[in-house]
Amino acid sequence: MDLSVPVLIISFALLLALSVPIAFSLGIATLLTMFFTIAPGPAITTVAQRMATGINSFALLAIPFFILSGQLMGRGGIARRLIDFARALVGALPGGLAYVNVLACMFFGAISGSSVAAASAIGGFMIPIMNKEGYDKNFNTAVTVSAATTGLLIPPSNVLIVFSLASGGVSIAALFIAGYLPGILVGLGLMSVCAVVSTMRKYPVGAGVPMLAGLKIMLKAVPSLLLVVIVIGGIIAGVFTATEASAVAVLYSLILSVLVYKEVKVAELPEILLKTVETTAIVMLLIGTSTAMSWILSYENIPQDISARLIALTGSKFLILLIINAILLIVGMFMDMTPAVLIFTPIMLPVVTRLGMEPLHFGIMMVLNLCIGICTPPVGSLLFVGCGVGNTRITELTRALVPFFAVMILVLLLITYIPWISLALPKALGY
Repeated sequence: MDLSVPVLIISFALLLALSVPIAFSLGIATLLTMFFTIAPGPAITTVAQRMATGINSFALLAIPFFILSGQLMGRGGIARRLIDFARALVGALPGGLAYVNVLACMFFGAISGSSVAAASAIGGFMIPIMNKEGYDKNFNTAVTVSAATTGLLIPPSNVLIVFSLASGGVSIAALFIAGYLPGILVGLGLMSVCAVVSTMRKYPVGAGVPMLAGLKIMLKAVPSLLLVVIVIGGIIAGVFTATEASAVAVLYSLILSVLVYKEVKVAELPEILLKTVETTAIVMLLIGTSTAMSWILSYENIPQDISARLIALTGSKFLILLIINAILLIVGMFMDMTPAVLIFTPIMLPVVTRLGMEPLHFGIMMVLNLCIGICTPPVGSLLFVGCGVGNTRITELTRALVPFFAVMILVLLLITYIPWISLALPKALGY
């Protein structure tokens, strides 16, 4: 009996249970597995080679640039201006502050490309305001946490870049464009939950904004929102690639934060750069070790075996996609998005392509699925950020998140079984 697969699964699970950082867990489990496949010496060399190959990609250069752009935007006073803009749009509705929270998270997530940054920046402003207005603290935090995930679907998104790498070359531009409608659909779904809860609990109606004041607020927010137009518009028009767009985003964010809004001082730039380097190092280590594990999975023919067994289990495309979604939802509860995408894309992609599903469609489905995972215990990164920002406990926050989970899963099923939602915009633009 081949021991490599049991060794991989057991060692990885054991390392995670011992709270070993996931990047190290991936690398150590892969190395131990290779000891049972090839000799220890070549195993070490092979892991090192695969890790180096995994991060040797031009497309991945976009990740540190988008991280830096997000850091600059997060400190550049963008959040406050976007919150004011969202309040001018929907603040006068019953329970309006909840809608403002969702809309501001969508705007900021799309600009920064980071769900954690959105939860921290928007939650830091909105949760105290909502608490003061009589909204329930756990509801306020749940709104922030769930809405922050939309930034991983609405471009620019680092996770979509990682999926492009893992899938073997799905167009990053097509993925970016495909994320718009699903991201907006998730946002509308979350707003519907806010509407129901606000009506049931009789949350206050926000104050209206006079037209002239609203126009001034909008003009202040336009420079921030233009980042998305410049980045995505430039990609669609063929002016630059996604990687080049990330460098443009840094330049624009730097000018906006330092020279226009003047909320980032030149003396703060070394600290921002250091934080960017730290985050990039973590992401790249995850990508490297995940790529090594993906290689050993492929070497052991695990993707092919799983594909054959799922197809043999049932001939129903509906059921197979339901099973895949259930597996990914469970994976998302225990694993961060980046390694999950890198490990499970090579496993699941052959299955769905045999069913006639386009890789672009699968990428959006997978990312949305794993977005739910980062809000769920035991290792949801957004869950911990939300608890810190909202000053609450995981058990209380999880209960408040249940209706938001339900809507996100409903949207996930719609996206899974209605390809048009993901593919309409890319096909209309020739991708």
